[in-house]
Amino acid sequence: MKINKPSLSFWQIFNMNVGFLGIQYSFGLQQTAINPIFLYLGAPEDMLPILNIAGPITGLIIQPIIGAMSDKTWSERWGRRKPFFLIGAILGSLCLFAFPTSPVLWFAVGLLWILDVGNNMAMEPYRAFVGDKLPEKQLSLGYQMQSLFVGAGILLANGSIVLFQYLFGGESVEVAGTIPTWLYYSFYIGAILSITTILWSVLKTPEIPPTSNELADINQAKAKPFAERIALPFIEISESIKKMPKFMWKLGAVYLFQWYALFIYWQYTTPLFKLTMGYSTGEAASQSAQMSLTYNIVTMLVALALVPLTLKYGGKKVYALSLVGTAIALFAIPFIQDPIMVLVPMVLFGVGWAAMMGIPYTMVSKVVPQERRGVYMGILNMMIVIPMGVETLTFGPIYKYLLGGNAVNAMLFAGAFFVIAAFFTMRLNVDKKEEASEL
Repeated sequence: MKINKPSLSFWQIFNMNVGFLGIQYSFGLQQTAINPIFLYLGAPEDMLPILNIAGPITGLIIQPIIGAMSDKTWSERWGRRKPFFLIGAILGSLCLFAFPTSPVLWFAVGLLWILDVGNNMAMEPYRAFVGDKLPEKQLSLGYQMQSLFVGAGILLANGSIVLFQYLFGGESVEVAGTIPTWLYYSFYIGAILSITTILWSVLKTPEIPPTSNELADINQAKAKPFAERIALPFIEISESIKKMPKFMWKLGAVYLFQWYALFIYWQYTTPLFKLTMGYSTGEAASQSAQMSLTYNIVTMLVALALVPLTLKYGGKKVYALSLVGTAIALFAIPFIQDPIMVLVPMVLFGVGWAAMMGIPYTMVSKVVPQERRGVYMGILNMMIVIPMGVETLTFGPIYKYLLGGNAVNAMLFAGAFFVIAAFFTMRLNVDKKEEASEL
């Protein structure tokens, strides 16, 4: 039975997505600050991929399980999705408070695992939350609003790193095995944002109660023995993969190259600027943060503008063109030595990031059944983290032995993968009538 969902106002959609700000601030720190911390604590550059394996593995395990569990959850007081992203935000906040005080490398790596569990637990239900609340004609606006908050969260994270490095980093001398104190402040801000923004959305946005059929399924699941309830999410995931729409398999090919390339970019921008600009680790981390700051400003500015473009030209074409632009950006960055001019390619990267964070979710939300939206959003995340996992296991040797341990070659390698991703994007087909009815 299909639920007739009322259309929401712009500010209602805004409020329901505010929690994404804190989640993405945390991910922004992971993109820009975690690898410099590993380097400060003595990690060699070719070890960076494997040290980041926590993200892919926790995403692969946590998100689909949480998605399946939230599909079978309902509380009159707390709702369906909100309990999960609230618990995840609390866990993430505690880790962010502790992270910059890591005394040794293994401690920081261990905290990254716990942080990723919290972030993935918070993020997956949020994707399904939008699909639950919005009618089909507003899905594009809802997911592009999330894309806007992706940009805003990462923008704030990287802006804080640039600011604190500028204010306090110049006076400090880098000491091997020690994390500079100026880096602490960004993590403390993230810990506060993570919980407060989630609470904003939890308190401002009521969830739609399940239909009588959905409620019967939920109560039936609750009545099962404990062992069967534990096994139920895995059964749901397995059955959903077997019945997965062909569109999602095609999107998996795009994601294989897109997310492999993104992980390379995030891991090797700091080593790149140490090489091309002769920076110290702190200076290179700050330059990397400025790059992220720039492309996330662009993401914020263009995220909602992509809605009418996808309506007019189709999500597939806009998505593919954005990936080509991202490839051009990565091809250009290694050959620009000026710290200001190197920010220019980030305009293309920002447009690409806005498309990556919105368009695929809109497409998928249309082709999966309402009652399994949570588990399918988790499976979609599996398609993100599997390429990341492959990258963490394979790119270290590729970097060391095939690319000569050269960060310039790593960036060009990532650019080539974006070109391949754009090619596979042109194979995505969404019914034109459906796409035309988004808004």
